[in-house]
Amino acid sequence: IWGRSKYVGVSLVGKTLAVMGFGKVGSEVARRAKGLGMHVIAHDPYAPADRARAVGVELVSFDQAISTADFISLHMPLTPTTKKVFNDTTFSKMKKGARLINVARGGVIDEDALVRALDCGIVAQAALDVFAEEPPAKDSKLVQHENVTVTPHLGASTKEAQEGVAIEIAEAVIGALNGELSATAVNAPMVPAEVLSELAPYVQLAEKLGRLAVQLVAGGSGIQTIKVSYITARGPDDLDTRLLRAMITKGIIEPISDMHINLVNADFTAKQKGLRISEERVSVNSSPENPIDSIQIQIPSVQSKFESTITEKGDISIEGKVKDGIPHLTRVGSFAVDVSLEGNIILCRQVDQPGMIGKVGIILADHNVNVNFMSVGRTSKKQKAIMAIGVDEEPEEDALRKIGQVPAVEEFVFLKL
Repeated sequence: IWGRSKYVGVSLVGKTLAVMGFGKVGSEVARRAKGLGMHVIAHDPYAPADRARAVGVELVSFDQAISTADFISLHMPLTPTTKKVFNDTTFSKMKKGARLINVARGGVIDEDALVRALDCGIVAQAALDVFAEEPPAKDSKLVQHENVTVTPHLGASTKEAQEGVAIEIAEAVIGALNGELSATAVNAPMVPAEVLSELAPYVQLAEKLGRLAVQLVAGGSGIQTIKVSYITARGPDDLDTRLLRAMITKGIIEPISDMHINLVNADFTAKQKGLRISEERVSVNSSPENPIDSIQIQIPSVQSKFESTITEKGDISIEGKVKDGIPHLTRVGSFAVDVSLEGNIILCRQVDQPGMIGKVGIILADHNVNVNFMSVGRTSKKQKAIMAIGVDEEPEEDALRKIGQVPAVEEFVFLKL
């Protein structure tokens, strides 16, 4: 938009952009500006800090924003508080040579004061899409000023924009009905699209670990507390766990109720159910390229259908990680396993001896149950072992009964995903 010849070629790298108003549009401008190599700060008295952190933006005071920025982009509503908030006093606090962009409302700027700021060089350029009076008068000093670029505020009224919005709405509704993640829900915590993309396989892992955990709890044992540990190399400000917590809640509650859990109602529903979920980050010295190394879920003070999931502390404990984009179960109690969380799972604890895999495999084959993944974890040679078997189909009761009758099998459980 900086079309005057003497300003062509101004580099944005390293320049500071102040986004005034950090709603949907302001945050999208911030994301794009960061992609251009700019340092982005924002002022918005109502913006939550986690929204700014998710985009990598620092929230600052109004005076700090206008006094340090090279570029100031306005995205605030017109209210009694913001009316002519950019006036002679405001312009006097700006860095000399700042550039001002207004795509919000014309009334937030005192237009006569802006002309004076342009004339004395405090504002080097202004790009204006809105005016106090629209359309502005033909003889407007602001419109005629050589350092002002104007546009007619018609972006959302074009045929292309209307089609784009209609398509976006339809895709968002279909995605929500299919249970997919959404970055545009107005009544949910803001999770940027790139964060959703990065966390997508971990979201699947979180929900499936929740489903496994609740099925391991023996009937009659009420779940009151769940502890979730995120093993990660990233710092607290670089890992937004709200989505993961919601999906763990979804995995735990949906199999035992008729409720539908999503990012909007997860915390509220958990509170209604008397379910307290605590979270912790466990730092590891690994590559921060992946947001999470593994997720561990522990349920204290309950009985288990599969005793081998109980730790020395008496908690049900399972752990999983993402491998090549696919969720895997990697630990059951104190036993290390490695089974893909696709389809369903059979867990068997047996005496570690030859032929166990074959015996269980034959039973499943005789009942036309396909094995898609298998792993064995053991305490030591010829001692106790856990066999984790991924199966595509749900075995019939007869198949499960025969597995339980294998002499070396001490306990088993079928878990439906």
